[in-house]
Amino acid sequence: MKKTLFAALLFLCTVLAASAQNWVRVEASDLTLVGKAFDTPNPYHRIDTVVYKGFTKGENEMCRFSAGLAVLFRTDATDIGVSMEFGVRRSTAYRSYRGVDLYIKKNGKWLWAGMNDFEPNHSDPSLVKSVVKHMDTSVKECILYLPICSEVLSCQICVPEGSVIEPMESPFRHKIVFHGSSFTHGISTVRAGMSYPMQFMRRTGMQVIPLGFSGRCKMQPYFADVLEDVDADAYVFDTFSNPDANTIRERLLPFIDRMVKAHPGKPIIIQQTIYWERENFNTEAQAEFTERRAVADSLMKIACKKYKDVYFIVPDAALHNGESSTADGTHPNDNGYSLWERSIEKPILRILRKYKIK
Repeated sequence: MKKTLFAALLFLCTVLAASAQNWVRVEASDLTLVGKAFDTPNPYHRIDTVVYKGFTKGENEMCRFSAGLAVLFRTDATDIGVSMEFGVRRSTAYRSYRGVDLYIKKNGKWLWAGMNDFEPNHSDPSLVKSVVKHMDTSVKECILYLPICSEVLSCQICVPEGSVIEPMESPFRHKIVFHGSSFTHGISTVRAGMSYPMQFMRRTGMQVIPLGFSGRCKMQPYFADVLEDVDADAYVFDTFSNPDANTIRERLLPFIDRMVKAHPGKPIIIQQTIYWERENFNTEAQAEFTERRAVADSLMKIACKKYKDVYFIVPDAALHNGESSTADGTHPNDNGYSLWERSIEKPILRILRKYKIK
């Protein structure tokens, strides 16, 4: 009985000590925000839907999601926390949807440091969630990824009173747009920094502009309006994962025509859709995706022959050992997204080197 009471008191003291922490709070947008395609009234929105029109209600929400945006800062703090205010958000269980993901640079590489997330009904901006604690007092270079399926109204980085926290100059080079489906969005990732474009950014040092739209990347003209206005060094598209074969036939070549005209002399890299594990035994899925890939292959031959700056690559997110690398038969898990990134990293870097992008 005494041991149980002592343990309960110890736990209560720990909770009270944590809640009594005196935090210095800095708004993330006052540090160094990376991944932005445009300036927007809300700095955590990806696209200003007052400027760009035509989106459905769901697409409009995703324009306001912070998916792929990250904040860079330097701090000597021993503990790092975060407080958040949300607008629209998704209520699924994946921690990346309403959570942050922290990496710290060590010996020239970004190493994972910590994460935390918030409840679907979170509404207390005073609540500070711990991301990492008990570090030494050396100065650390940090990158914190924002939630992938939430509209962020405020994100405050919190460090103990007396700690230094300051903006950090971005070490990422160039600007590479990644536009695509739920795969590019990072759906089913456990952590917000685990989509394949975010892994590409950390591994290559290239600045990624993340424009993934779950279920909605179908080469719509209003998405082309946005992409025409994004000034970048290269453009990588995951365009065949959402539209059916007929939509690909109708939209692909006009979409490429618009991208080439808007961004002359810049590489436009289009990815085939990955193998979906639900094709393993589902004959309907096998027929659907076989047709989709065949149409994409045939049209991309035409596009690559017509335009010298258009390229076609084939990603691979499968383990090839009989084990699954998806979360649900469709979306890769974190390991599947790592496999995807590894499969496209060298082909993309080879293409970029032709344009002196390195």
